[in-house]
Amino acid sequence: MSLVGKKAPEFKAKAVIQDKIHEDFCLSDFSGKIVVFFFYPLDFTFVCPTELHAFQDRLKDFEERGVQLIGCSIDSAFSHLAWLNTPKAKGGIAGISYPLVSDLTKSISRSFQVLNEEAGIAYRGLFLIDREGVVRHEVINDFPLGRSVDEALRIIDALLYHEKYGEVCPANWKKGEKAMKPTEAGLTSYFGS
Repeated sequence: MSLVGKKAPEFKAKAVIQDKIHEDFCLSDFSGKIVVFFFYPLDFTFVCPTELHAFQDRLKDFEERGVQLIGCSIDSAFSHLAWLNTPKAKGGIAGISYPLVSDLTKSISRSFQVLNEEAGIAYRGLFLIDREGVVRHEVINDFPLGRSVDEALRIIDALLYHEKYGEVCPANWKKGEKAMKPTEAGLTSYFGS
């Protein structure tokens, strides 16, 4: 079952932010803010650091949109910390500044419905959560398939546009392009111009 349109599951867990472990990190701490909450399978693996660095490389783009990035895996906070202290050239994630949540009990990945029970790790789930804590977009990739940061930003832009103007964003819409009113007249106008 999709979480789209539902409140994002609440959690309290350990998280690492840069070089410090925070004991009581909660999703609700970001109420009133748009959040991109994403899962990755494991620390010290192969596709995962490329994704974490790709998000970090575009962190300013997320911040300019008022969006908080948060990563999560089933690893311990100590594993996150060790990986953060490993240089990028050696497969580490040194330089990552957004929070990394520890889901050691797997309860968070289970509640977000991304846990592969047999493997004991989370798929690459990404959830766009609005200011009221409602999931507005989700995408879940299998283990070998890395995500597109550009697509995550495009979806954020679409949500922000919809919130501001009330119009809907058609297929392949990008910021600055024409949207439409959510009516039959809006659709015919969109195709007619």
